[in-house]
Amino acid sequence: MFGLPQSTELNRQLPKKSIYSKFRLNTADRVRFDADIRKLTIIGEISPATVNIEAGENVTAFYVILVSLRTQDYDEKNIVLLSKLINQSMLFALEYEGKARLAVFCTKLLQAKWVPVKELKIKLIGLNLDAVWENIIIQVGNVEMEKGNTLEEQLAIDEEREKLRRQIERLERRARSEKQPRRKLEMVQQVKRLKSELSSLIKGE
Repeated sequence: MFGLPQSTELNRQLPKKSIYSKFRLNTADRVRFDADIRKLTIIGEISPATVNIEAGENVTAFYVILVSLRTQDYDEKNIVLLSKLINQSMLFALEYEGKARLAVFCTKLLQAKWVPVKELKIKLIGLNLDAVWENIIIQVGNVEMEKGNTLEEQLAIDEEREKLRRQIERLERRARSEKQPRRKLEMVQQVKRLKSELSSLIKGE
């Protein structure tokens, strides 16, 4: 499935009751989880026993979980919750009405674009499972690695850039509607400082 070798295939149901029990979800949380997620299935195990790839120092195996959704407008917190269920690296294939997307948690939830289920492919690239897992995160998150950065460093830089962009957009909207000239000028100056900071981050200074 999803272009993975047949040797990796599993078909193991993951009962939602086990999630409710492990995290001691209250009734409201259970209702929200169930409203988003119809069924969970472990569909793949990537390990030296199933593929001709050596274990890494940090990643000795990872699992592919098919998440059958009830809605495309799901709460991302429910997917983050799943990532904490098992002390293993997990790649999620989210599926809804003939469309699918990959998702993985690495400091934050990273998600690929929706594509038709038949077009979704999981690429195993790397000499060991550490490299394979890192490349999957890069693929799913569409991460552009910059010279000299580790994946964790790159994700942190990207997050800071995105945070600055959101701040700039909010301030620019407020500045456009601000009536007091002095306050408007302060906002414009603040935007200028933030843009300078963002420019430095982009240039890697």
